[in-house]
Amino acid sequence: MENQVTKPNQTLVSPGFTCWLTGLSGAGKSTIATELSKALNNLSVSCEVLDGDVIRKHLSSDLGFSPKDRETNVLRVGYLCSLLNKHNINTIVALISPFNATRDKLRQSLGKFIEIYVDCPLEECIKRDPKGLYQRAISGEITEFTGISSPYETPVSPDIVLKTYEEDVNQSVEKILKYLHHLKLIDIN
Repeated sequence: MENQVTKPNQTLVSPGFTCWLTGLSGAGKSTIATELSKALNNLSVSCEVLDGDVIRKHLSSDLGFSPKDRETNVLRVGYLCSLLNKHNINTIVALISPFNATRDKLRQSLGKFIEIYVDCPLEECIKRDPKGLYQRAISGEITEFTGISSPYETPVSPDIVLKTYEEDVNQSVEKILKYLHHLKLIDIN
């Protein structure tokens, strides 16, 4: 069998990036992730969306919502991102990810990690309450619910802050695209 040799003009593909959207339930993470994916696909940038609800159902159904289980869930998703990124598959993650220390681990383990804080006041998230979870948490039916009976640590220095109570989805997506372009990860021209 012949040895395969890389041709001199053949370029190596650089690893992919991860856009990690963190914030309270109802802040708009999943909506932004979906629209960002569409925008990237329109720019011929392939990506995979990893949504917290889907991950919980298919990858982490064995976990509860204790701080340790939350960290395990986030680190599992981070590991999945590292595998996909290694093969030049960009990832968009929409996951509450409540703890700074866990997000710091992601930043260290993923080469091109963009932390995006989806900022929306708790009062607004409660008003939106798309799944009725806040009311169930407030009544005590759901325990260990982030923002009510379990803490959410606001990111210390996120790469991007999206204020979803002031800007619409298109404005949020545009901010992310401009940042990715600034980093030379995508071309928006």
